[in-house]
Amino acid sequence: MDTPIAPVAIIETPFSKRHCCWFCGEPSQVSFIFPAISATSANETKQYLLRSCSHPVISVPTCYECQQLAKNNHEENIWAVKHLVKRQLLKRYAKDLAIGIQWSEQELASSEFEQGNFAGFARSAWFMYEVAKERVNYLGWPLVVHGIELNEDELVAADTFSFDGVLYPSLAEAINHYAKVFLLDEPYVMAVLQYMSHGDIDEKSFAQAVRFCRLLVNATANERKVAFKALMNNSG
Repeated sequence: MDTPIAPVAIIETPFSKRHCCWFCGEPSQVSFIFPAISATSANETKQYLLRSCSHPVISVPTCYECQQLAKNNHEENIWAVKHLVKRQLLKRYAKDLAIGIQWSEQELASSEFEQGNFAGFARSAWFMYEVAKERVNYLGWPLVVHGIELNEDELVAADTFSFDGVLYPSLAEAINHYAKVFLLDEPYVMAVLQYMSHGDIDEKSFAQAVRFCRLLVNATANERKVAFKALMNNSG
């Protein structure tokens, strides 16, 4: 017997956001329905998501890219889906975001890239960085259905971490991103960060940990161990 198709609630979109993707802020072209379920495609997993979801089935405007990133997810609410999309955007545009870590806008403008094969990079690099950053940072707008605002999942919201103007989906994602940009040992960065922050991780302790670890880019595991012991002794 077919499962009845669940009614879909269209969220109320602010006039200024009527053409925006709810996930990233880019121009919207399609809609994303969550939880996605139909009479023909219902299965045990989708039935579970429908029952466990804390909000009704809703439709949000989205761009093609975010729709593709969001589909086939196994999250329990729309905010967790947004968290997933942000992680995928961060991964997909890691090289663009790295531009803002390694360069400033002024440095690119005054660089000697105007000539040769890098001329195009000098002209477009900062723009690419800003677009990627804006998409990752985009918060969307409150979801309102029939005049009632849906309550965002507090656990998902609390998981984000902001550093140097970029809002990362989580602290782990921020560490992973910086470890890849600077070729750092990821577990080592986490260990140094935990020690330097004394359990209270913020932008300052994150910056200190990254600076310390960058001094050991080509170090062996034993050299990193010695450096960590020295750090503990010097701050003890």
